[in-house]
This record gives sequence, structure tokens and C-alpha cells, in this order.
Amino acid sequence: MNVLVVNCSPVRNGATAEIVHIVAEQLSDSFTVKSVCIDDYNFSFCRGCRSCHATAKCVQHDDIDLIMDEFERADVIVCVAPSYWADIPGQFKAFIDRCTPWCNTHEPHASLSSGKKGYAIALRTGPSMGECQRIIGSIEHFYGHLEIECCGSLGLCSIEYKEALEPHMNELKDFCTKIKSPRK
Repeated sequence: MNVLVVNCSPVRNGATAEIVHIVAEQLSDSFTVKSVCIDDYNFSFCRGCRSCHATAKCVQHDDIDLIMDEFERADVIVCVAPSYWADIPGQFKAFIDRCTPWCNTHEPHASLSSGKKGYAIALRTGPSMGECQRIIGSIEHFYGHLEIECCGSLGLCSIEYKEALEPHMNELKDFCTKIKSPRK
């Protein structure tokens, strides 16, 4: 099985990237794992033209199809997103907006292969879980419209730098164990 771990942050070497690395490492003994950073791709904002509602294709030609090819190859997708002003980073939101051709709220729409499982990890610098729940909700809403089954989530608070992850290692390892052995 193939796992795609997505760094939904524009920062390639911060706490979010470190979580992506830890998750990929933990899952690599059971799966073929690929990690990507959303900021490694070039794409524009959605223009809101709704052409994709009639054609199931975007009028823009950029790296969105490359990212969606990675989603297609994956059986399991893990999106890891930090809090930017109590929500997902703008780069990740722009990506989600550009996935409208795959959104199941209009016909025709492009689609991913069925049976994909999705997991969400949210992190924030503050101590309360509310922002993490909002981020997880955004990711799960996105998964739902792509018909990716939401299978689990993890929120991590008080994480500003990757050095703050050490006290959360057992939580991350336990979460990865759940990905490896989902309940039937």
C-alpha cells in the first residue's frame, strides 16, 4: 500500500515538516511512503469561473494535476497542517480551492479511485485544542468532498518549533500504529 504524507505548511524545515518526517519514518516499515510539501508545487488561486462544473477540468494548467496524481497513487493520505491564524495555511487553502474539479458537489466531476483513507494531524503554538479541531475539520471536509474516508486525526498543542515535539513522540507513534492497524 502507498501512503502520501503532505506537509500543508510552506515551511520545509519546521515543526510541521518534522512531523511529516516522523510519520513517514514510522509508516515506512509497513507501507511505501512518499512525502511532499505543498509549497514545492506551483499553482495559482482558483479563479471562481466554474468552468470545471461543466468540464471536470480546470482552465489553468499548472502543478495541481501533479499533486492530484500523488493523491491518486496513494491508498492512504495524511495531511499535516499547522495553525495560521486559527485555520489551515493559505497555500493549503489555495490547493483545496483548486481541487474543485474533483469535488463531488457538481456533475460532471473528476474523481479519485475509491477506497482511499485519510488522516489529519493539526498543530498549533497555543495550549487549547479548539484551533486544532478547526484545522482537522477543514481537512476532513476536504477529504469528504473527494470521497476519501476520514479515518482518524490528531491535534498537538504548544508546538512552535520542532524541538517541542519530543514530549509528543508517543502520541505520534500511537497515531501511526492506528494507521497501520485500522479498525475494521
